[in-house]
Amino acid sequence: MNAPASPRQVFEWALRVYWEDTDAGGIVFYANYLKFFERARTEWLRSLGIEQQRLKESTGGMFVVLETSIRYRRPARLDDELIVTASMVETGRASMIIKQQALLKSEQPDTQPALLCDGTIRIGWVDASSLQPTRMPASLSACFPS
Repeated sequence: MNAPASPRQVFEWALRVYWEDTDAGGIVFYANYLKFFERARTEWLRSLGIEQQRLKESTGGMFVVLETSIRYRRPARLDDELIVTASMVETGRASMIIKQQALLKSEQPDTQPALLCDGTIRIGWVDASSLQPTRMPASLSACFPS
């Protein structure tokens, strides 16, 4: 079994653009970047040993998105291969800010991927039944050192 990743490292998740991701012009619909970011964050948490459903069942809490800030730079198109990243920017007692990017994978070796979209997502910890903000359990906070 692999050792858990560090929350401060940049996590990368590969994705191909399908018809369902695009608008009538074959360009990724802007809101779908939020879906891509969500999937990458979920896989990033898994890489840290955190499975959200199990976490909810064992602690009674869950993460919710509190705030997003996204900048669109270039369009992604049908069949493009993307790399979606996630990395920790800031942690608190009940929330954290995660930097995310969507990059166009380069077909040329030794060429950097092109930045398509980037932003930050603030996620908060809430009681799953009341949806009221609460402090993250100490065992969870320990996964995200300040």
